[in-house]
Amino acid sequence: MRQKIIIKATDLFLNLGFKSVTMDDIAHEMGISKKTIYVHFANKTKLVEAVSFSVFDSICDGIDGICDKSINPIEELYDIKMFVMNNLESEKSSPQFQLKKYYPQIYATLHLKQFEKMHHSVSDSLQKGIDTQLFRANIDIDFISRMYFNGMTGIKDGTIFSPELFSMDYLMESYLEYHLRAIVTQKGFEILNKFITKTQS
Repeated sequence: MRQKIIIKATDLFLNLGFKSVTMDDIAHEMGISKKTIYVHFANKTKLVEAVSFSVFDSICDGIDGICDKSINPIEELYDIKMFVMNNLESEKSSPQFQLKKYYPQIYATLHLKQFEKMHHSVSDSLQKGIDTQLFRANIDIDFISRMYFNGMTGIKDGTIFSPELFSMDYLMESYLEYHLRAIVTQKGFEILNKFITKTQS
């Protein structure tokens, strides 16, 4: 039952927002009593926390699967971008923004977990790019992986990148090209150019 509650709450929170969905709403949608939810979650904050980390784990699993099967680190980043965009399609309520505003402690913990995951994943990808001569040998892996995380989280700031001016797809596509152009070799640029041409056609 705990997992069923998390699944239903995830759907409601991501589509309607962490703030607007109540425990009553979740109970009503599931056809159960609110008491049943409280057996598994002491309060709404605990449920929000469980949902947040469940979504995070699910996305991490998806990214790990892409990394295991990727042909090269350039294609890997584009595949991850597509995977993340497909996961974002159902998020109509700016969940990261709401989490930061209404549940700052959960947001801070999640943000750190996201950084640790992405830092490790991107560092591995950068090393793979150097080893296959797609990325320049003299790049600072630790610095660039941190900059990549900072950029990817920064483009989600609606106060700087207004949704009325920039779609998330455009932002992610543009930032990915910006990131890769700074580190590719000539060999890497030829592969990158194919992806840019393909996505723009």
